[in-house]
Amino acid sequence: MMIKEKKQTSRTLADYAGIAARGFAMGAADVVPGVSGGTMAFILGIYEELIESLRQPLSLKIIRLALNFKIKEVLQAVNWQFLGSLGIGILAAIFTLASFLESALVNYPALVWSFFFGLVVASIFTVIKRVKRWGLLTYAAAIVGTIAAYITVGLVPIQTPEDAWFIFLSGVIAICAMILPGISGSFILVLLGKYQYILSAVTNRDFLTLIIFSLGCGIGLVTFAQVLGWLFKRYHDVTVAVLIGLMVGSLRKIWPWKETLSTILDRHGAEIPVEQVNILPPVFDAQVAIALVLALVGFAVVFLLDTIASRREPAPA
Repeated sequence: MMIKEKKQTSRTLADYAGIAARGFAMGAADVVPGVSGGTMAFILGIYEELIESLRQPLSLKIIRLALNFKIKEVLQAVNWQFLGSLGIGILAAIFTLASFLESALVNYPALVWSFFFGLVVASIFTVIKRVKRWGLLTYAAAIVGTIAAYITVGLVPIQTPEDAWFIFLSGVIAICAMILPGISGSFILVLLGKYQYILSAVTNRDFLTLIIFSLGCGIGLVTFAQVLGWLFKRYHDVTVAVLIGLMVGSLRKIWPWKETLSTILDRHGAEIPVEQVNILPPVFDAQVAIALVLALVGFAVVFLLDTIASRREPAPA
């Protein structure tokens, strides 16, 4: 799938409401450590437009217009309506669902992970269709992506400082993962020892911490998008194959049933799992049945969205 540039004037208010809804889905995924907002963007058919839109602010044309204070021309050149609508949806999800998902992950982890497991498995099948030609290089790229994600999600969380510079750095690193399908920005925050810290900042409205973190995210997002956009234009199939591999490897983290081998206490006395292994459910009870149903629901949701998106795509000329 090539990047589809849409004129801003061609979209209606209902279209932007739909983009905001996609942003809400991305934000909901980003809150969960193990699910990538980039995966949701891929599933919802806006990934490549998102990357291209994020690249625009650093283009020479827009930089020249900005330096000459031609604000109107800058707004006309940047896909700001798309990014703004998406951002509103993402922020709405983060602020409305953070507490709910934090509680659900503590009380019903298998159910939450089951839904997302089904969602990611289905997304792998739908994204495979976007590779135009599979060959030795694309298969190798997918394998490399799978191994990289599998190793990354198995790393042990560490204790890190809570200084402003590290919060900023965490934002830079996490946002790069958030726009990569398969690598969860939230899980990167877990590895950096900052997931609970940032989640608490959201629920407690600690705006200073959130501003510092957001600045890091903004800089990381715009700069990393340059790399991804370049890769999509020159090595489209190989890039998509790597992203598919990242999603496959991430399934190690999303598997619903785990056994915790060891834990550590964070600075606030809360237990954080350090070593976990995936296991089969010990008994087939009502909760396991519900988990399987939720996995099927997640699987079905992706295929429904993909079917709708395929019908709305214009026929090739």
